[in-house]
Amino acid sequence: MNRGIFIAGNESALSRAIETETVRRVDKYAAALIPNRLSGASKHTPPEIPQRFLLDWNPSSPISARTLAIAAENRLERIDEAILICSPPSIRSSASDLSLSDVEIMINDNIKGWFFLVKEIAAIFTMRKRGTLALVYPDNNRSGKDDAADVLGPSSIASFRALTHGLLTAAGNDQYITVGFSTSDAGNETSFASFIFKSLEEITRKSNGKLHKFGKFNFFK
Repeated sequence: MNRGIFIAGNESALSRAIETETVRRVDKYAAALIPNRLSGASKHTPPEIPQRFLLDWNPSSPISARTLAIAAENRLERIDEAILICSPPSIRSSASDLSLSDVEIMINDNIKGWFFLVKEIAAIFTMRKRGTLALVYPDNNRSGKDDAADVLGPSSIASFRALTHGLLTAAGNDQYITVGFSTSDAGNETSFASFIFKSLEEITRKSNGKLHKFGKFNFFK
């Protein structure tokens, strides 16, 4: 039986590593990438991956979230695992120099959008009475002491982390499985992605509501 894997998130080293692991396991999967609409961002066309159905997504729109979830189901026939990856771009700037448009874009695309999409995925899994929702994020300080502050990126991750913890706390009431994955090991995305899939493939109802932490000193916690 082919697994219906749906991936959504920022295009990043982390999402690319997770997609690489996905390609090793299934003949096809669906993915939606958060566009980088921030000022100064260069236009980038995602590489073609033959196994990937690349779907359009406007994260700031609740209608787009519903359309995306339906499109993913139609492409895959069913969604067995939804892997949501929060790895937003950095904006290194002093608070006084922050672009108001960048603030609005970051909140819409990398904070608000997750709530819309989680709602739609949860509705599908609740109706089917099965499915796995996996929430993935880096949990490390990406700024050095002398670097310009990255205010918006960590704020987006903090929101996603709080959303993850809330969903994990409430997971016992759901008819599907919710798990979280975080890493403090920056630059080791390949091993983290492998760890995620190993954990997903060994998942049971006892895994519901657990946060799996990956790092140099706690690989399997």
